[in-house]
Amino acid sequence: LLADGRAPDCPHRDASTYAATLGSREVRVFRDLGSCGHRTRYEAGLLERGIRSLALLPLFVDDRMVGLLELGSPQAGAVDAYRALQLKSVLPAFAIALQRALDEREDRLQAIIKRRYTAIHPAVEWRFRSAALKLLDAGSEEDPELDAIVFPDVYPLYGLTDIRNSSDARQVCARTDLTTQIRLARAVVDGAGRDRPLPVLRELAHRLDRLEERVGEGTLVEDEDEVVRFLGAEVEPLMDRLSAANGALASSVAAYREALDPQLGIVYGARREFEASVARFNEAICAVIDREQLSAQEAFPHYFERFKTDGVDYNVYVGDSLSPDGGFTRLYLQNLRLWQLQLACRIEWELQRLRPQLPMDLPATHLILAQDQPLTIRFRVDEKRFDVDGAYNTHELVKKRIDKVRTRSGERLTQPGTVAIVYSHAHEGQLYRRHLEYLTADGFFQGDVEQLALEDVQGVPGLKGMRVAIAPEPAGVRVQDALTPDTPDRGA
Repeated sequence: LLADGRAPDCPHRDASTYAATLGSREVRVFRDLGSCGHRTRYEAGLLERGIRSLALLPLFVDDRMVGLLELGSPQAGAVDAYRALQLKSVLPAFAIALQRALDEREDRLQAIIKRRYTAIHPAVEWRFRSAALKLLDAGSEEDPELDAIVFPDVYPLYGLTDIRNSSDARQVCARTDLTTQIRLARAVVDGAGRDRPLPVLRELAHRLDRLEERVGEGTLVEDEDEVVRFLGAEVEPLMDRLSAANGALASSVAAYREALDPQLGIVYGARREFEASVARFNEAICAVIDREQLSAQEAFPHYFERFKTDGVDYNVYVGDSLSPDGGFTRLYLQNLRLWQLQLACRIEWELQRLRPQLPMDLPATHLILAQDQPLTIRFRVDEKRFDVDGAYNTHELVKKRIDKVRTRSGERLTQPGTVAIVYSHAHEGQLYRRHLEYLTADGFFQGDVEQLALEDVQGVPGLKGMRVAIAPEPAGVRVQDALTPDTPDRGA
């Protein structure tokens, strides 16, 4: 009955001949299925195949059931307890052989998934396994044609925690390093000039002064390359000769060389502090997100991915098509929106604790994109990632353009210590104001919600914004305020 790998679709499975066997180690024998008293689709399927007598022998490896051996005959009474017991001694060999076959099949299945799809989020692994099993069962693992992995009617949630003005901060650090290196080189040249006031040394000092001025003025990328080339070609080759001629210069030359990064050959102190701060900043954000994701997944499974740059942004997709068992309702969507708002607060609180330990202070901003319209996501096999289906999609377009969006008054929507929300439709704003009212009462936010008119974003006119201040971290905040234990059953 189970030879094709599928059990009959039967609402009365628990009353069938198979039910008790699948839950125990007992060998069960049915001398005549026509008169055994069971009347489910299992028995009907056996009788349709001409099976009248049946033995079911469970196969175990290390106390774990790995399969079921079916022994059937078209004659009533042909399979009896005696014949079934004769097979009992060879059941361990059958079980080991079956386990080996299952392990090999799983290895081949995982190889297909890794080769075709790369790493898969646990919430959607079932769908990739289904496609890989179909390919495996077809006996053509190398066939390039794969089932499309598509999830229709899913709701997107997008969030971003960013370092405020990170590009400017990086440039300031680069200018600081370049200025430091130029001044250390100038100290060597000045010392040599005091000992031997040669015009060529005065010219060299003048050129260093001009480089320092240009570094402070702008066009940093061009200036950085020019500074490094100039120092490497014009100043550094002279240092050994100058210090040999004037021993007093040895300390200035040593100070210059000690300031250089041994791998890069340039001064990199301020930039190293910035990069170390960004790395710890991102690590802290990711740790909070990953911890909170565990409780969010328990409420209802959903697809989640995050990305690190100067900050961390993430995508969430939730909907009935993403769950093999279905059961999605808008209750879970609202739950995730509450979770997302709480998450921004928890990230901010963690960063506030971290800031005194960082080499540089990095102010954080938090942004959420609200969308109440479902969309379709498709796995792009060539890029090994999910993407929103459709050539033109407003959600993806807005995500790329809102991180620096400004209000009509000219200020940035995102501000340190606040959560900014961008949305398109009035009812989306109403939903989030309701959530913010509750979370303000619960100690996550403080003050009034600012309603802000936004400048037009190219290709996406009519965006609206709101902003609310994050409250100081209260003592004893619950980790799962909006998730458990009051989350109803998924089938509700």
